[in-house]
Amino acid sequence: MSLDAMNATPDTSTDGKHAARRDARPVPFRGGGFRTKKFGYVGPLIFIILIGLWELGSQSGIISPIALPAPSEVFGAFKDLVQTGQIWTHLQASLYRLSVGWFFGSLLGVAAGLAIGLFSVARAGISPIVSALFPIPKIALLPLFIVWFGIGEGSKVATILFGTFFPMVIATYGGVDNVDRNLIRMGQSFGLSWLSIVRKIIIPGALPAILSGFRISASIAIVLLVAAEMIGAQYGIGAYILTAGAIFATDQLIAGVAMLSVLGLTVGWLIGRAEQYFLNWRT
Repeated sequence: MSLDAMNATPDTSTDGKHAARRDARPVPFRGGGFRTKKFGYVGPLIFIILIGLWELGSQSGIISPIALPAPSEVFGAFKDLVQTGQIWTHLQASLYRLSVGWFFGSLLGVAAGLAIGLFSVARAGISPIVSALFPIPKIALLPLFIVWFGIGEGSKVATILFGTFFPMVIATYGGVDNVDRNLIRMGQSFGLSWLSIVRKIIIPGALPAILSGFRISASIAIVLLVAAEMIGAQYGIGAYILTAGAIFATDQLIAGVAMLSVLGLTVGWLIGRAEQYFLNWRT
């Protein structure tokens, strides 16, 4: 081999490889899969701006205090609730009805949704009933629940339970239906038992839809809670709002609405933490 040919031979030594690595430009990772970025300060900032504009409009007279009181007046009404201790009485009554009705309604809804998604007989028997009863406004059944369970806590809890049951059924069996069938066939080909396939493939695959159903059913439960407490309840956030509206105390009414908003934010935050814990395999 000539000297020129030897010089033309590419350098395959270790030094040549290191030099090539130094000259190489890194390629950014682009497989994030539409992963969302966290901007935790944006939400509170927008909220503070809206409250500031609201207060400015009230102080300048652009917003009538009769139609919409200033945030400072609403804060004063909320402060009176705390000082008199009435806030704890109303919150305790509402949280009891909400937690019991939502828990048992969601539990029964998940069980029925899994049964519809896993068993053909259950789908044939339960699915038409769900389709027939789901469109009925649940608050319209409150007088019937009062006849069945009395004017006390039973009728209010039953209204919330009945209202949260159907969204959880639909969300659960919809999540089961959307599980990739190839994963199920793969589990069957590896000899997994029916229970193992349900526990390791179907339930994890349907969990995102189930947790989304929790968010929807929680919002429905809060709406039904207020409606139920406005009929025959002495204590509760809904009863407090109804009393404030009857005497045209708009500052107290807005304070009650703010309590509902904080309650909804708290429930949403808890469900968000549950999603991060149970769905960390998606990241």
